[in-house]
Amino acid sequence: MNREQFIACVEREQEALRGFLLALCCGNKEEADDLAQDALVKAYLACSGFRDGGKFRSWLFKIAHNTFLSHRRSQQPPTISIDAVPIEALPQRGSGEGASDLYLALSTLPPKERSSITLFYLNGYSIKEIAAITETSQDAVKQQLSRGREKLRKTLNIDH
Repeated sequence: MNREQFIACVEREQEALRGFLLALCCGNKEEADDLAQDALVKAYLACSGFRDGGKFRSWLFKIAHNTFLSHRRSQQPPTISIDAVPIEALPQRGSGEGASDLYLALSTLPPKERSSITLFYLNGYSIKEIAAITETSQDAVKQQLSRGREKLRKTLNIDH
């Protein structure tokens, strides 16, 4: 892949990449933008290894996901337990602040569950594709989706 091809592919996928990272960063736009920039630099440096047979978006999201995980590991933020969130801080159904409610709820999930939920529901990836992006098994993705859904239901006070 040459420079012009890379730029054309990035222009098509840039908005989706930023949305993906924004969800992973629970609405922190500055952090998401920094990670997007880091991921794009890494992708550009590795673009000679990209094969046209693969999906550019999946390849780019894999790099972005790994960049996110590396960043989280270096930050060592504590995962917020759902039980540790004060009940008054939990979003109420119908509060009218959908995006911020979603980001607050996503922030209660561990990074792996958050990644699977974000890729599946917000980006439309299949379980097989998520397994490839996150470098886990399909069974692990299914388990992360199940756990994440249940935690989000409880956090957002949604009945089955």
